[in-house]
Amino acid sequence: MKQEFFVTGEPAIYAAEAGMVIGAVAVIFCLTYFKKWKWLWKEWLTSVDHKKIGVMYIVVAVLMLFRGGVDALMMRTQLALPNQKLLDANHYDGIFTTHGVVMILFMAMPFLFGLINVALPLQIGARDVAFPALNAFSFWVMAAGCALFNISFIIGGSPTAGWTNYFPLAGTEYTEGVGNNYYALGIQIAGLGSMITGINFLVTILKMRAPGMTLMKMPIFVWSVLVTMIIIIFAFPVLTVALAEVTFDRTFGAHFFTNSAGGSPMLWANLFWIWGHPEVYIVLLPSLGIYSDVIATFSGKRLFGYGSMVVAMVGIAFFSYFTWVHHFFTMGNTAAVNSFFSISTMIIAVPTGVKLFNEILTMYKGRVRLTTPMLWSLAFIPTFLIGGVTGVMLAMAAADYQYHNSYFLIAHFHYTLIPAVAYACFAGLHYYYPKMFGYMLNEKLGKATFWIWMIGFNLCFIPQFFVGLDGMTRRMYTYEAGLGWTGWNFTSTVGAYIMGLGFLVLVWNIIYSVKHGVRDVTGDPWDGRNLDWATHTPIPEYNFAKQPIVSSLDAWAEHKENGTRIFEETDYKPIHMPNNTAMPIISAVFFGLLGFGLVWSWWWLAIIGAVGVIATLAWRSFDPDKGHHIPVEEIIRIEKAAEGVKR
Repeated sequence: MKQEFFVTGEPAIYAAEAGMVIGAVAVIFCLTYFKKWKWLWKEWLTSVDHKKIGVMYIVVAVLMLFRGGVDALMMRTQLALPNQKLLDANHYDGIFTTHGVVMILFMAMPFLFGLINVALPLQIGARDVAFPALNAFSFWVMAAGCALFNISFIIGGSPTAGWTNYFPLAGTEYTEGVGNNYYALGIQIAGLGSMITGINFLVTILKMRAPGMTLMKMPIFVWSVLVTMIIIIFAFPVLTVALAEVTFDRTFGAHFFTNSAGGSPMLWANLFWIWGHPEVYIVLLPSLGIYSDVIATFSGKRLFGYGSMVVAMVGIAFFSYFTWVHHFFTMGNTAAVNSFFSISTMIIAVPTGVKLFNEILTMYKGRVRLTTPMLWSLAFIPTFLIGGVTGVMLAMAAADYQYHNSYFLIAHFHYTLIPAVAYACFAGLHYYYPKMFGYMLNEKLGKATFWIWMIGFNLCFIPQFFVGLDGMTRRMYTYEAGLGWTGWNFTSTVGAYIMGLGFLVLVWNIIYSVKHGVRDVTGDPWDGRNLDWATHTPIPEYNFAKQPIVSSLDAWAEHKENGTRIFEETDYKPIHMPNNTAMPIISAVFFGLLGFGLVWSWWWLAIIGAVGVIATLAWRSFDPDKGHHIPVEEIIRIEKAAEGVKR
């Protein structure tokens, strides 16, 4: 079958293509009209400032939340009533696949990486990350992989084998075209950025903490990131190898996953979930760190059971590598194998429960303030509990035969990941927004977003438990009338549109607050407890004019309560900072060309991309740039403008 280059044939696709063109033209016009091209290049596209890189991660994540949300609304509209014809089977499969990939890999992870970039160096008292240029490289490689994956919607066609990309369905014998090539190469390129981020932040935490900040005096968010980065370093190479094998299968005719040629589809299932289940905790653990910080701040208390929470996170990381088979209990494992992974799945619920109880006990006898970040953090606990309880039900191998291929599993999955990750992203966004931009998001609009989203979320996914128990299976794109599913599906669709309304309120809040948001002149609008609130707003390039020192767990809170010293009593000294560099974004462009060439088997383009990648990496290797020093006079000027260094 001849592969069409541009996707045609459906009004929705034409509308999306027109919207993309109009949007691109509008952006180019505004940048040109307001003469912002130079500003964009110098201040953002070539920046190595961890704070700006964090903001760019979050911008990408919000855009992907919109894209993944539109996919979800199209699926729910298709299923609202029986025998709908909004989408045909192939288009539905494409949307089903891209929704899962976009939400997990291009929304959740970039959003959390953005918050980590903004907050973590500040929390440990560092002036930057260990490898600033590598940090920018990680972001731009992720952006290249994200762009490559998303362009499949209009060029060549989306992948259609599900976000898990199971073989043999994902092989060329069952799925023609280049859609699944986009899946393999887009995720592989983005995953490279994730692996590098893991190495960078692991080194940053271990080597760049402020004097006096021992491991057991680190904020719990820093611990959550440390454990997460270790999981990334061990998990993502597995995915990289597996996706390379997919590329060889589909592009070069290898047969790693082809039964008839000596391969095994189960090899892919094992490799995918050996990465995939730790991936759940890659996005869960930083979220738990955000919740813990937010709850401690708005309870006005030190986090309850700090040591036990550290042990719980380490335990979660360890057991996360011994649960992957519960994703395919129904694929013919022996009773002994299923029993082992059933027990290990239940065991991992214990350290997770420890963290929930600690967060609840932190509020006990505290001065609880119901701000927008706190509401999201409180809502996480009961909502995630529903996901956890249904997860224990699914962990029973015998019962899983009934639940596994049904909408019950879909509801469970969303009741774990959405409160565990999306709520944390919203809480973290509202919490750190004044630190990122110098002004607050509107609290009334923030709370409106929360309540609209909560109503919509539960209205959307509670019916899916029941329709799943009533026999509706996953991946269905239509169903007959008279099965008893219409009411549940219509209710679920209404809930999805209410969640979409909540997203629009969030966007309006961001726009409204640009002009009307309360300006933060204190650097500590929430009365925070860690060093991230000991900086000025806006945060200087160098973060801290003087080296922070730490003598307790909540160093900034102790300083405010007891007057303990938070900065070294020395004169200002010149501060060394890295220079901006164009290498990361240029390298990412070549990665995109390499990936696009391999997707279409355009070897000339792939060779150009590969040579460009090698050339830009060599450029960085031989770059004599040693950075620059900010002179004392400039530091004094900045600090005086910000009303003096905090003590």
